[in-house]
Amino acid sequence: MLSFFLLSCSPAWAFRIFVSNEKDNTITVLDGTSLSIIATVPVGARPRGIVLSKDGNSLYICTSDADHIEVLDLKTLTVTRTLPSGADPEFMALSRDGKTLYVANENNSEVSVLDLAQGRVTSEIEVGVEPEGMAVSPDDKTVVCTSETTSMAHFIDVPTHQVTASVLVGTRPRFAVFTKDGARVWVSSEVAGTVAVIDAATHKVLTTIHFDLPEVPKASIQAVGINLSADGKYAFIMLGPANRVAVVDTKTFAVTKYLLVGQRVWHADFSPDQKFLYTANGISNDMSVIDVGALDVTQSVPVGQSPWGVVVGP
Repeated sequence: MLSFFLLSCSPAWAFRIFVSNEKDNTITVLDGTSLSIIATVPVGARPRGIVLSKDGNSLYICTSDADHIEVLDLKTLTVTRTLPSGADPEFMALSRDGKTLYVANENNSEVSVLDLAQGRVTSEIEVGVEPEGMAVSPDDKTVVCTSETTSMAHFIDVPTHQVTASVLVGTRPRFAVFTKDGARVWVSSEVAGTVAVIDAATHKVLTTIHFDLPEVPKASIQAVGINLSADGKYAFIMLGPANRVAVVDTKTFAVTKYLLVGQRVWHADFSPDQKFLYTANGISNDMSVIDVGALDVTQSVPVGQSPWGVVVGP
């Protein structure tokens, strides 16, 4: 998606930031330059996972308590379409060709395969208990789903919709992301407070990253969202109620710095030029702005109630 923005944004990097607020059932829309709120858009009950369409015209929204996916038109900032999903859709991933959404349905232990053109679920894939994290490989051939209660990362073959491997990771995995080359999958585990790095070909855990914050209770160090920088240098790990973002060297897997952000940091997204990272902080009801080059938090911006997801778009 970065390449789309590099072509479409003006030299001043005109863009917007979209934040899902799960308690007040809204999407906050902010101007990417001024960080001022452009609009607060009402959506369905408990919006959490949000994904930008490949053409940048729409935002797909998991309205978890409404048990469906809503489509927000980004020109009019109105919901123009409602799509089916399974029970309690929490997170989703879009295929690289932009035609299919893979939706984790927490309450029925299934991944729904949603054909966007047809507007219907074409397949339901049984996975572990309480699926949440979803990721699609760069070659569009593999989907990874994490199941929280089962503590596994499930590898799904796209052509057959069959689970080909289930990898045991730390307790309550919440998020998964492929590296740019598709060789590895990073999986966060909330209760374990760790991140597993998995070989995508062999399905072996290469390393498990731990976090050490002496001033923070161990139970509060809960790994959730992961953002990998485009240059492959850093992984930014959201540590939930530890109120920190861990900066990890992707070559050595060592934590190089902890950044103090808002309360209960959950998910984040980069600006189109990768100079900034924006985090959703669910308890302090704000968004922290991280200067990626300086590895420093520059400001806090109020948004809605219990912000959960962040997506940068046009």
